[in-house]
Amino acid sequence: MDGDQVEKMVLTKDGRKTAVDKECDGEEKKSVESKVYMDYNATTPMAPEVIQTVTEAMHEAWGNPSSSYTAGRKAKEIINKARESLARMVGGRPQDIIFTSGGTEANNLVIHTALRHFRESQVLGQDGPGEDHKRAHFITSNVEHDSVRLPLEHLVKEHMAEATFVPVSKITGQVEVDDIIAAIRPTTCLVSIMLANNETGVIMPISELSQQIQILNQNRMSLGLPRILMHTDAAQMIGKGRVDGQDLGVDYLTIVGHKFYAPRIGALYVRGPGVTTPLHPMLFGGGQEWNFRPGTENTPMIAGLGKAAELVNKNCEAYEAHMKEVRDYLEKRLEASFGKQRLHFNSQFPGAKRLCNTCNFSFWGPGLQGRMVLSHCKTLLASVGAACHSEKGDQPSSILLSCGIPYEVAQNALRLSVGRDTTKEDVDVIVEDLKQSVAQLEQNRVT
Repeated sequence: MDGDQVEKMVLTKDGRKTAVDKECDGEEKKSVESKVYMDYNATTPMAPEVIQTVTEAMHEAWGNPSSSYTAGRKAKEIINKARESLARMVGGRPQDIIFTSGGTEANNLVIHTALRHFRESQVLGQDGPGEDHKRAHFITSNVEHDSVRLPLEHLVKEHMAEATFVPVSKITGQVEVDDIIAAIRPTTCLVSIMLANNETGVIMPISELSQQIQILNQNRMSLGLPRILMHTDAAQMIGKGRVDGQDLGVDYLTIVGHKFYAPRIGALYVRGPGVTTPLHPMLFGGGQEWNFRPGTENTPMIAGLGKAAELVNKNCEAYEAHMKEVRDYLEKRLEASFGKQRLHFNSQFPGAKRLCNTCNFSFWGPGLQGRMVLSHCKTLLASVGAACHSEKGDQPSSILLSCGIPYEVAQNALRLSVGRDTTKEDVDVIVEDLKQSVAQLEQNRVT
């Protein structure tokens, strides 16, 4: 924008830009920057380096990546570079990365692949004679994201598959490996367990689970039973801790860009797609992504995803250390300000690891529902749980209830998730904001 225009862009506290009137710039900018964003598990702003990379790709690589002219070749080079960066980020090879529109598509792609693979194994006689009437069986946890839960519920409703939703432990908040193994049937085709929960931050024992499934698969092969495929949705973990598909032992791993300062696209890591691990397209068209995900590639967004992966590859340990330090400071300040008797930390489970940035807590007492507390805050921007459940009003999070959090406590829950740029000064500001909000609600109840 040039100097003759009445608007200009202001960088907000959470990294977003907003247009403000130059005549009221001072007052408006102060209002914008007084907000403290602590909902990074819901979404993150694009990093400045990512925005620059996206912009450059729009200018320089607008051509069709399948074309041979300069702009097309440039687009293809950018896509290949991004694929390499994502592969390094998750411990895979470039050919293991399939770009998707986001995490929801990636998760659906895995589920439908597993269903088709099961059906093909029956046609080939792997289940033995007379077994073609059996339905594929899926296993997941009862705290999964809707992009896993809802596709499975749909398949069950349509009598196309069966599914077991294994409860997490009310002691650790984790899904227990023994419980998953106990749920396995001869018709089990896929186990899908998230790497870290988006509301509690609890990290699941994926490596241990994969090891057990690998042992079972060896025995199943000798019995002519279909292979159990292993998938983890790593949306919340990437950028907050080390993620390595080889160490995790999974066949599939979901990558979601807008959770680690990238654009709103995603990718799927597949261990040897179509060779070592089955992968069947849901869409049909051109030959892009080795025919696994056709459609002309969204070069600028892929470029941004690759740049965000580069940042994670270079700085992940520093990001994790900073966010943990700020998150721990937040919990200490909350405890010091409100006292142990007035707080319940919903994300602290003995013996369980959790994300470095996540703090889920409740204030004890009537009238202190999470939404009410947030509505009386002047600076804090946060949520009561998953953003995709925001329409449920004061209904407690099913995730927290599944983890054993009492109804009246879960109803009052707030989820604060800090980011790379969150400071201790930000924490001080929002703690004071929470104090005035709670005091106001309690005063209103008395009067």
